[in-house]
Amino acid sequence: MKKLIAEFIGTLWLVLGGCGSAVLAAGYPELGIGFVGVSIAFGLSVLTMAYAIGHISGCHLNPAVSIGLWMGGRFPAKDLIPYIISQVLGGLAGAAILFIIASGKTGFEVGGFASNGYGTSSPGGYSMMAALVTEVVMTFMFLIIILGATHSKAPRYLAGVAIGLGLTLIHLISIPVTNTSVNPARSTSQAIFAGGAAIDQLWLFWVAPIIGAILAGIVYNYISPEEE
Repeated sequence: MKKLIAEFIGTLWLVLGGCGSAVLAAGYPELGIGFVGVSIAFGLSVLTMAYAIGHISGCHLNPAVSIGLWMGGRFPAKDLIPYIISQVLGGLAGAAILFIIASGKTGFEVGGFASNGYGTSSPGGYSMMAALVTEVVMTFMFLIIILGATHSKAPRYLAGVAIGLGLTLIHLISIPVTNTSVNPARSTSQAIFAGGAAIDQLWLFWVAPIIGAILAGIVYNYISPEEE
């Protein structure tokens, strides 16, 4: 239960920090943080939680990460569903807090609410195929970074830095394409509040990250299996 609470809190912080920066600060007139700021915010949310709850739950904060670690032989199957449920609920809680804050401004409209999408819902108007490839590849690389940084032969105590910076880079690449998911819990939390196309397209932001995570787990376990 302590692990599940940690995953709930961590995913809440990821959504509030990353999506919150996009909704509240990215487009602020003349002082907005833009794509770069949002990318850094997502990276910092993971970096800070890695050291806050990493020793409790492993700081997955993402169903795709849990699945990738399971495929890589780093995570027990019995904990997979409880972790995913906690992550989705934490994401929803973070989105609810963000909604309460954002709706406190006069003239507030939900709009996209930092949701993920393709076609007309893509920031750059990218196609479904472009979005699918982006999310599979970015999640694959994210899990490669995670599996490598947390390997027993990797430098100790630096995993959080590598993972946080890795997520920052992923956002710098892919925000224009899909608004960057690589995390089904993050996508679900925002889609619930945005509604419409975000709900209709949510399937891709579950399927693609899970495919990428599974492939990464298989590949990394082959090239550098963890010692028993």
